[in-house]
Amino acid sequence: MSTGEASGTAMSTVFSERRGDLVVVAREVRADGVVSLTLADPTGAPLPAWTPGAHIDLLLDDDLVRQYSLCGSPDDPHRWRIGVLLNAGGRGGSQRVHETLEVGDEVAVRGPRNHFPLHAAPSYVFIAGGIGITPILPMITAATAAGADWRLYYGGRSKPTMAFLDELAQHSDHVVVWPDDERGMLPLEEILGTPVDGTLVYCCGPEGLLSATEGWCAAWPSGTLHLERFAAKQQAAPAAGEGAFDVVCQRSGVTVSVPPGTSIIDVLEANGVSALSSCMEGVCGTCETRVLDGRPDHRDSLLTEDERESNEYMMICVSRSRSERLVLDL
Repeated sequence: MSTGEASGTAMSTVFSERRGDLVVVAREVRADGVVSLTLADPTGAPLPAWTPGAHIDLLLDDDLVRQYSLCGSPDDPHRWRIGVLLNAGGRGGSQRVHETLEVGDEVAVRGPRNHFPLHAAPSYVFIAGGIGITPILPMITAATAAGADWRLYYGGRSKPTMAFLDELAQHSDHVVVWPDDERGMLPLEEILGTPVDGTLVYCCGPEGLLSATEGWCAAWPSGTLHLERFAAKQQAAPAAGEGAFDVVCQRSGVTVSVPPGTSIIDVLEANGVSALSSCMEGVCGTCETRVLDGRPDHRDSLLTEDERESNEYMMICVSRSRSERLVLDL
């Protein structure tokens, strides 16, 4: 998961993170290929607080960790809800959820984190494609509670594949449902063709939708567009070389050399320096690390251009270095 064109420095919003097992207390089919799971503490204890845009990690196996947006209510301290699309061409995470997790089962969970926060604004345009509706659901609830003006454009292959339409029905005056098989692709030119001051745009969905939304928002004021990605964005050829560089772990007192073709995080772990990681694609933000000195070569799909230029944080699973030496807060 990742955010796009927000302004400001990197925002690794980690709440009171939980690491442990939760129990599945509800499982519902919400559309063709989409199930929702509601998770709770097996002892009934309250769960860490979260805000719209947050996600959690499901630790489905030692090497199978997947991120899912929280799509329930932040006001419910005892339950977290996620929506999971079955991805037959994926790497097995969604299949594991669909085929093995039932009510009463326990699953290891880590989080929540929020790299896709809802910023205060007088008005919003929300654009969701398919399962990208999940982080948007609590956002429209928050926008409504704040008295903001908003409109949601929700696209999908067909109505049977579009989850949570029943919950969106209560907001029918603000929601445009746009199934591809009936209406074609979302009309982004009509939606975004005219920039509007004071309006923020939030978009989540497949890469084609995200890239097109980026293009149409290029003429909008800086900081308007906020994106969340489920897969790594294709990166331009890196300006920096692929040579070796040193990483100094300030708190650990360890210095390592990172050779070509090897990630920072792999070298650190091989030298006994532990760092959280998950997607290993620069999407989820789990490995975000503060940079104390040096110039990172950012290759993630998460940080905005402003955040990259600030060089305050980097994703050590995919990014490298433009300088011969990086000092990290590890």
